Amino acid sequence: MRKFFIAIACLMLPAMLMYVHARAEAAQKVQRFGSVIGLKAEKLDYYKELHANAWPEVLKMIKDCNIRNYSIYLHKLDDGNYYLFSYFEYTGDDFKADMAKMAADPMTQKWWKETDPCQFPVKNRAEGEKWAAMEEVFHSD
Repeated sequence: MRKFFIAIACLMLPAMLMYVHARAEAAQKVQRFGSVIGLKAEKLDYYKELHANAWPEVLKMIKDCNIRNYSIYLHKLDDGNYYLFSYFEYTGDDFKADMAKMAADPMTQKWWKETDPCQFPVKNRAEGEKWAAMEEVFHSD
């Protein structure tokens, strides 16, 4: 009988560990960020090509800086201009330090030298912002 209970416990252990990990991940503090910037029409294809083949070093730096679920969306608005909307979740403890780390990374700097000329800032943004921060007005899990 004892062997039976040990066997059951061994079978249940992976499921229990997955449950504990999922609960710990859910309890982790997550900050959501949305932002917007314009995209020059003549750079549309190049920008899409860059992101279809994102550099592995840049993707690693994003992850190393505690960013996950990073997405960029594209839409042409009624004014005839293209705009990019970005969304990501930050799971770290020091956003400012992580963003400084990313900005200091040589490969990220090279990436930005490719992407920056493709973009134009929106007029209504905070001082020093390139991508204008957006206010979250709704979220549902």
